[in-house]
Amino acid sequence: MPDENKPVRNRFRVSELLSKVRVTAALTEVRRNAGNKSYRIAALVCLAVLLMALSGLGTAETYNAAQAFPPDAEGVLTVQELQELAAAQASDVDADAAQAETVDADTANIEPESASGVTPEQAANVGTEPAPVIEPEPAPVSKAEKLLSEMSLREKALQLFIVFPEQLTGQTSSVTAAGDALRDGLQRYPVGGVLFDRGNMKSREQLLTLLNAMQSYSKIPLLTTCDEEGGRVNRLMGAVGTPYVGPMLSYRDKGADTAKQNAVTIAGGLTSCGFNMDFAPVADVWSNPDNKVIGNRAYSTDYAEAAELVRAAVEGFHEGGVACTLKHFPGHGDTYEDSHNGLARVYRTWKQLETAELKPFRAGIAAGADAVMVGHLIVGEIDPQPATVSHVIVTDMLRNELEFAGVIITDSLQMDAVTKHYGAGEVALLALEAGVDILLAPDNLSAAAQAVISATEDGRLTEARLDESVLRVLNLKESYGLLP
Repeated sequence: MPDENKPVRNRFRVSELLSKVRVTAALTEVRRNAGNKSYRIAALVCLAVLLMALSGLGTAETYNAAQAFPPDAEGVLTVQELQELAAAQASDVDADAAQAETVDADTANIEPESASGVTPEQAANVGTEPAPVIEPEPAPVSKAEKLLSEMSLREKALQLFIVFPEQLTGQTSSVTAAGDALRDGLQRYPVGGVLFDRGNMKSREQLLTLLNAMQSYSKIPLLTTCDEEGGRVNRLMGAVGTPYVGPMLSYRDKGADTAKQNAVTIAGGLTSCGFNMDFAPVADVWSNPDNKVIGNRAYSTDYAEAAELVRAAVEGFHEGGVACTLKHFPGHGDTYEDSHNGLARVYRTWKQLETAELKPFRAGIAAGADAVMVGHLIVGEIDPQPATVSHVIVTDMLRNELEFAGVIITDSLQMDAVTKHYGAGEVALLALEAGVDILLAPDNLSAAAQAVISATEDGRLTEARLDESVLRVLNLKESYGLLP
């Protein structure tokens, strides 16, 4: 029974008026955001609406505030008590806002920061993990690059020479067997490769034994090569009886398939004796009938046909497992002179060469030729110097214009075309400055090697320039599985 002396209190629940409204949360947010005028006004408006709603109910004087404020004995607050609390909260909010506005005025021109000294920009990043720094993967180092980094200057310089075995031993008779003299010679002159002539060849077994021994004497595996074109320019065919292939011109009408198969046959003879490189195919075109040095060594008398056959030959040499060499750049087929006996002249402009002599070289390069041999030829319309030492022909034309990235080799530096005009050391330097990579059979190996070493030490040649050529030689060796 209700107490009749106690005022009657008609009760209601806030949940019955406003579903899930939390007065405590509202007032707390007002305090927390007192400095935010928009938030303050919105909160007070909501509170006023709540009070108006309570007052408008007339008989409703209380609401359940068990979770919002400390309850009275019956767990309720009267409307009057709620209004007093709201007024007190509004007063606190106004005081806090006034204080915030004062602080804002004082710090209007100052970079805002928190009590801990953290700027807004820094605060925005609090709890944000810094973006991980992804280190780029190091480029893989090839065997050739690793070997280059470990080489001495002398080893680099000697790697740019291919020589006859007799230049290593110092003997006048042909080297046909391994021994101390050859071992000592390769230790003293760690050359990049060796060139064999017929005098070095007795049998397949003898060649295999000799070449294997030379490889075992060499810290860096050797390029082993000879001139094996077919026809009158052969070494193995005549000396040890590898399968015979005739002069290339005699096959011109049989097409590209025959040119390729001939190259496969020649390559097979080379590998059976321990060689890994051939100074063939001839990319010269026999366009001058009076030219005797090239003649039927050429694949054709027609530039376009020669280009097709040379391309097929390059593919054949590769199928047979040997590196091949296009020769004699920029074209020896229209000369009257023989560069073995003196400088030969080519009477062509650059534009004329592009539409004629250079076609087979372009085709061979596109097919993946490993090396190009530069002839001792003077192209007077382009450069008065021999092609071997011409930067315009070696670098501007062959390396840049024809985009050849492989190894560039001189023709033999023992030819009269060279020895009559240059010393062994000077021609070696001039050729390297022109852009050549390998110096073939210098007239004096010791003088040529020392000239390269001294020029690098003195600054005429940079070691970076030396490294370019050495790396090309090593890359060639790596591509044929020679490097360990």
